[in-house]
Amino acid sequence: MAPPSLDHASILVDLQAVRRAGLLRLRGRELPALESAAASLAPARTREGAVEALLRRAVERLDAGTLRTAAEYTLGLAQGTRDWPASSRRARAAEVYRVSEERFRKHHEVMVLGQVAEHIVELVEGGGEPGEGDRAGETHRSVDVLAGERTVRLTLHIHPVDLLRDVDVVVSPANTYFALPEPYKSSVSASLRRAASVRGLTGDLLDDPVHDELRTWAARHGTSGRPVVPGTVAATGSGAMAAYGVRRIYHAAVAVPRAGTNDYDVLPADITRATSRALALLAEERDRHTPPLRSVCFPLLGSGRGGLPYRVSAAAVWSAVEAELARGARWDVHFVVRDAEAARVVERVPSRIRPARDRSAPGRSV
Repeated sequence: MAPPSLDHASILVDLQAVRRAGLLRLRGRELPALESAAASLAPARTREGAVEALLRRAVERLDAGTLRTAAEYTLGLAQGTRDWPASSRRARAAEVYRVSEERFRKHHEVMVLGQVAEHIVELVEGGGEPGEGDRAGETHRSVDVLAGERTVRLTLHIHPVDLLRDVDVVVSPANTYFALPEPYKSSVSASLRRAASVRGLTGDLLDDPVHDELRTWAARHGTSGRPVVPGTVAATGSGAMAAYGVRRIYHAAVAVPRAGTNDYDVLPADITRATSRALALLAEERDRHTPPLRSVCFPLLGSGRGGLPYRVSAAAVWSAVEAELARGARWDVHFVVRDAEAARVVERVPSRIRPARDRSAPGRSV
């Protein structure tokens, strides 16, 4: 059981203090409930690091969508917002719900922080044991699989796509018009657009490079305002993500808008085709960069608004990846998912899985 001091109300008080201060200004502030909860789950971390890790774990347990996205902005957990003032973070969170800042403050913010507090209590009461979508805070796994006659290693990231670090290329799902969602949305493509943008200290947008480069790509290829063939891949730079080792974004057109609705149709065959094209594009661009491009990361294409089950998406991506690796391609392949359920699906899809060796063992990386 959680200690008496770790009740919902005391945690909520500390969450309000974090909201006002922001992650960069926690040093020296009294956060007794959060500090006690964080220390019980990660006693070896620094005080501020343990509190931030606790917040991220709790927010990751929220339903994907407006609730989780608003929580990330409110607490400064979204990529690039940790140094934003409270007013700018609140304004962006209000945009997620499409309400005024005042209405968000009085209603939605109370609900958002209340949900985060509930998950913190659950984490502490469970002793950090994994629940649905959570595995003791684990964010990276490796799995060795056979591709052709050789063993290759896949790296699995279990965290938001905008937290990727030191992966050369990330593949982003797109619709066939290459029309990006608004950056406050919770999708993979919206998260990457947001992470790649450049903002001022108050959160003002200074540059939206992924959006601009996609428009330039469409104009250059004569597709402005009309759809491309499903499976087409457009390459852009990574904007502000370059500072974190992500150098290119490959936009894979796999979602076909359904006329008269807000829905999409996604076919597994188009996902496989787009994956193959992304790997071919990686080969084309490899030596144009210094150092050469080597690593690529795939989300579960089509499993969001496209509605495909995780296993169907994972199988469609893996069939193209396996074919390239079996032919001798030496790419360092990564997958990124948001929760443990999706991670388990990805681990099961490659056939003939072998236990991963220690990362320090020599040789046989992809």
